[in-house]
Formats: sequence, C-alpha cells, structure tokens
Amino acid sequence: MATTALGVGVGVGGGVLLGNSLCFRKTQQLSISKTSLVSVSEIGFVTSQLSGIRISYNPPKPLSAPFSPALQPVIARRICPFTGKKANRANKVSFSNHKTKKLQFVNLQYKRVWWEAGKRYVKLRLSTKALKTIEKNGLDAVAKKAGIDLRKK
Repeated sequence: MATTALGVGVGVGGGVLLGNSLCFRKTQQLSISKTSLVSVSEIGFVTSQLSGIRISYNPPKPLSAPFSPALQPVIARRICPFTGKKANRANKVSFSNHKTKKLQFVNLQYKRVWWEAGKRYVKLRLSTKALKTIEKNGLDAVAKKAGIDLRKK
C-alpha cells in the first residue's frame, strides 16, 4: 500500500513507473474505491481510476527565500546624474512639413575629473552642461547639490 501526495492509499498491483508518472495497463485491476485518486506524480498530474484521464494538478511550492529578481547588467542610462538632464521629445519636420516624433538626447561624455578632496581622479559620465558647471563651482559643490557620493566611484 503506497501513499500519494494527497494522502490517498493506493494499492499498486504491477503499475509501471515511467518518468515521473505512474501508468497502469487496462488489464490490471486496482483495489481502490471509485471516489479516490490513483496517483499524483511530481510533475503535477492526477490519474483517476474511473476513466484514466490525466487531470492537471499544480501543488503550491514552498517559499524557501523571499523573491529576488535576477541580477541584470547595469545599463548606462542617458541621464546626467549632476544636472538631471534627459532626452527631449521633439518633432522632426520634413521639407513637406510632415512631422514625426524623435528624441533629442543629452550630450553625455565620459570624463576623468580631478577630485581635490579625495586627491584622485574620478571617472564620470556627465553632460557638457554639467562639465561647465563643475569648472565654475567645483566638483564638491556640484556633487553635494546633486546628492552624489564621490567616494563610491
């Protein structure tokens, strides 16, 4: 007498185990009441004794750890971290005055900037407008105003 995942006692008189499911030939007889289920496989199928039809059954899986999204590569966004500038939606106007939507991206540049407080260079991706602002006010003042921690970079 075997016990299935649903707790139903099953008397198997020569059942054949194929993969993860239990299959019975039509000539074999089972000693089970007509209302009970014959087998529950690990892949989630239930076989009924009356007609032999496989009924889909998906048992709930226990959560071992909270859901964490898959790690994705860091994609450099087209936004300046210092000024907050991002792409602008505009119309591209043809000679026939036909207007189509387009994006005007920010002029972002990778730049090594000397950080006086840290006594080292910091590689940043910033807009040319932010570069002019850094030259005017200094890197520490602009980073503090934007809320950027330069120690991490």
